Amino acid sequence: MASDTAAAPVSTAFDVAALLKERGAERYRLHSEHLNHQLPRMLHTIGFDNVYERAQGAYFYDAEGNDYLDMLAGFGIFALGRHHPVVRGAVHQVMDLELADLTRFDCQPLPGLLAEKLLSYSPHLDRVFFGNSGTEAVETALKFARYATGKRRILYCDHAFHGLTTGSLSVNGEDGFRKGFAPLLPDTALPLGDLAALERELKKGDVAALIVEPIQGKGVHSTPPGYLKAAQELLHKHKALLIADEVQTGIGRTGDFYAYQHEAGVEPDLVCAAKALSGGYVPVGATLGKDWIFEKVYSSMDRVLVHSASFGSNAQAMAAGLATLHVMEDEQVVANARRVGDLFRERLTALKPKYEMLADVRGRGLMIGIEFGRPQSLKLRTGWTALQAARKGLFAQMVVVPLMQKHRILTQVSGDHLEVIKLIPPLTIGEAEVDRFVDAFTEIMDEAHSGTGLMRDFGKTLIKQAVANR
Repeated sequence: MASDTAAAPVSTAFDVAALLKERGAERYRLHSEHLNHQLPRMLHTIGFDNVYERAQGAYFYDAEGNDYLDMLAGFGIFALGRHHPVVRGAVHQVMDLELADLTRFDCQPLPGLLAEKLLSYSPHLDRVFFGNSGTEAVETALKFARYATGKRRILYCDHAFHGLTTGSLSVNGEDGFRKGFAPLLPDTALPLGDLAALERELKKGDVAALIVEPIQGKGVHSTPPGYLKAAQELLHKHKALLIADEVQTGIGRTGDFYAYQHEAGVEPDLVCAAKALSGGYVPVGATLGKDWIFEKVYSSMDRVLVHSASFGSNAQAMAAGLATLHVMEDEQVVANARRVGDLFRERLTALKPKYEMLADVRGRGLMIGIEFGRPQSLKLRTGWTALQAARKGLFAQMVVVPLMQKHRILTQVSGDHLEVIKLIPPLTIGEAEVDRFVDAFTEIMDEAHSGTGLMRDFGKTLIKQAVANR
């Protein structure tokens, strides 16, 4: 007798390549209509509205096969470059294994293995919480610090960037990001490196922690020598914690595994990591901390889920993280970041005597800031003053645009109203990429210092794009 039960429908194949071939040309329209409409508008305005067909390592490629050198690494995500075969293979493999992932009622091995490996780089830390992003890692640290100390106020530094969710935004030192989102948490900003200001706040008795980037992403400013160690001692004296935000600086970026490790004796109570740990494939954030902090937060079985993340510790992310750390060791990526970073800064610093408007070159490893400043000669000063009157930060943008349009090099201005370009390329670049950037940068600076040609071309680009966008 035939069954009356209908067979379950079988899905047809889903062809991503065919979909992209059919509708990929609509990318800017789709963003304009359905996503952040200001992104395509901005890209059209500055002439960054390229169409990239593929990416490999430190390069993008367009349909004509032209290469574009990536000096942003997705804001630090692609530390190993794009599509590293080892990380890619690990993600494929873990998917093919069809693991019983995220059951909620078992303990899979991959999270434990990745935690064990991460902790081996910070032997003074004991446990890890895995989330999905850098801002989640910061949120976790803020919650843990407040609960473990029984205090509520977090100190942070002027111009800091720790993320854009509400808790991390509360410790964001840039007013432009905070404006319009009040009320935020009652946290307090301090000048970077000001130990006296730190001690004044600690004496009020309500501080849970200080969160600090060892090198600030905005402007690429390092903490002064000795600051982290002294801050740590002051914090512990007042029963408060030191949180190191290593979301961008960590996992090899500065030529050590963590940036705080450049200063002897610094042992943060909590460390936030993300970005590079993903291998560029699966988002992952990690908050590393001391055992007693975790013991306080997860103090009983009743509190086993008091802090969790739905996709935290998923198998694909854990495999990507393990593969990333394997490549870091196998290919000596951290040592390469240190060696190439030193070479890069040396080559750029050597240009300072030649160019009046090149004010500073700073950073560590492959996190480099190039700052421009007011020239001394009257001829150049007139043009500089005109740009500053229009909008501070335009000269740096005026360098970024021809780096892309004339030399196919992707860079960014380090922050709004800043005359600083930040370089955070893949940690796998070599001397060839340094040569390409320095040669292009030299050509642009030659033009900037020889007259108004660069300014004229930049103005034409903005006017042309503004007309096109009407």
